[in-house]
Amino acid sequence: MAKRLLRIFGPLILAAILVFAVLAMPVTWGFSHVSAARERQAAVSLSPNVLRGKHMKEQALKDGYVPFFGSSEWSRFDPMHPSVLAQKYKRSYRPFLLGARGSQSLTQYFVMQNIQGELRNKKAVFVISPQWFVKNGTRKDAFGFYYSQLQTAEWLTHFRHDAIDQYAAQRLLQMPAANSDHFIYAALQCVAKGEKLTDFQRFYLQTRKNMLTQEDQFFSGIDLPSQNLNRVNQQAKKLPTHYSYSALDRLGGQLGKAATGDNRFHISDKFYKQGLKKELKTGNLKNFQKNLSYTKSPEFADFQLCLDQFSRLNTNVLFIIPPINARWQKYTGLSATMLKQFDQKIHYQLQSQGFNNIVDLSNKGNVPYFMTDTIHLGWRGWLAVDKKVNPFLSKQQPQPHYAISDKFYSKQWQNLAPSDLKQYEADNK
Repeated sequence: MAKRLLRIFGPLILAAILVFAVLAMPVTWGFSHVSAARERQAAVSLSPNVLRGKHMKEQALKDGYVPFFGSSEWSRFDPMHPSVLAQKYKRSYRPFLLGARGSQSLTQYFVMQNIQGELRNKKAVFVISPQWFVKNGTRKDAFGFYYSQLQTAEWLTHFRHDAIDQYAAQRLLQMPAANSDHFIYAALQCVAKGEKLTDFQRFYLQTRKNMLTQEDQFFSGIDLPSQNLNRVNQQAKKLPTHYSYSALDRLGGQLGKAATGDNRFHISDKFYKQGLKKELKTGNLKNFQKNLSYTKSPEFADFQLCLDQFSRLNTNVLFIIPPINARWQKYTGLSATMLKQFDQKIHYQLQSQGFNNIVDLSNKGNVPYFMTDTIHLGWRGWLAVDKKVNPFLSKQQPQPHYAISDKFYSKQWQNLAPSDLKQYEADNK
């Protein structure tokens, strides 16, 4: 009976062992090279699998793509979108879009963990959305959607025993997604307490990382969406043959005018009709943001994780602060004073640590056809971004000199009242 069972199940067991062995062994060969066509597709796909994974990003960044960190703004493809302009005018760089709706600083920090070699001594672009900095910070369900065991396992295999990694582990433990693997969760608890990992934990994490890396190489390119690359190609056809800022600015105004019609907020008619028109009739949106604040949030500490990572890797970063549609801001009661205070606070966090490449567009919310909807750049807004991004990436830049401070992880900084900022600056000189 035993021999019969062995004959039946033996091959299955052996196959399972072989599959496990292949997945668990270190990745030492490039059996899944990414073609140039697949790189172009992945760079604009905004695919969650690409964001969670490693292989696609790593290969494309090695081949000269530049990471563009952000969130939902990347999905607003029009002729002035960074990916469209870079393709049409054969720029020396191509954006690799990292982020989609719901991705914020904590997600981006872990995205960086398995592309550190491609960030070291390189350049990057990072969009800071004021909407991230709400009272409770990143939504747990949104973080969970982009959570990657691969990125976490990779981070845990090279973390250092310092307060920064301790904070990252503590923050991750607040997210339900961190409990998706019992052994990873236990390792995170050790890091959060400042304890060393056991030999078994290090063995498990290395094995798990190898397995997930192999899986990523096998599967990351399967069902890669192509619709965004098609959009880029179609939008590029609307651009003139030769680059001219003034000509493109006029075109942006024309396209914006045609796309927005005559709705009261001068935003895309498609967005207006699908997302706002019906709700506006109820009156529920009038002044509904009057008590909203972006000045006190755990997001300031999560954002500091990203700054710390850029500093460790000597990454030269261009930060973009987008505006909010001024008509929408006024209608919803969103405080202009509060937005200015947020701007001052984020500037201090950046510049006091040596991050001086900032494209601050926060005062452009009333420029016609600058925004495609209530909070996202479009047409002339994208062109204004390009005016800064292109020279930053195309030309040699001065070496950054960072001076990272752990004070930006503190509850005091997260919850610092705007009225106390001047005194805080004076106390921390």
